[in-house]
Amino acid sequence: MARRTRILLSKIGLDGHDRGIKILAKKMSDAGIEVVYLGLFQTVESVVATAVQEGVDCLGISILDGGQVLIAEDLMGELKGQHLDHIRVFFGGIIPERDRFALREMGVKEVFGPGTPIEKIIDAVQEG
Repeated sequence: MARRTRILLSKIGLDGHDRGIKILAKKMSDAGIEVVYLGLFQTVESVVATAVQEGVDCLGISILDGGQVLIAEDLMGELKGQHLDHIRVFFGGIIPERDRFALREMGVKEVFGPGTPIEKIIDAVQEG
């Protein structure tokens, strides 16, 4: 039997809006993805440490406060510095189109905006 995909979902920084990521966590779990929900007000270091501890395949970071480029720079740098480039990173939330290219250039696998069907997100995570 194949191992199920494991994803760590979290919010980095001071953004306190978590309704969407909680709904996504439930839908992903229902779809057979193992979900580790780290929650609000995390640091890049706490997310990466938990990713290592939990042996996740992916990180899902929700951003609604406009700090996506700085967070991505720090997160992708930390992953690379710890030789964790194999962990796929997804960003979701209110992310302007002008930042999406920059995020992908940094190594973010996919950026999901408001209104993205949950099934599309689940498919991208399960694609491996």
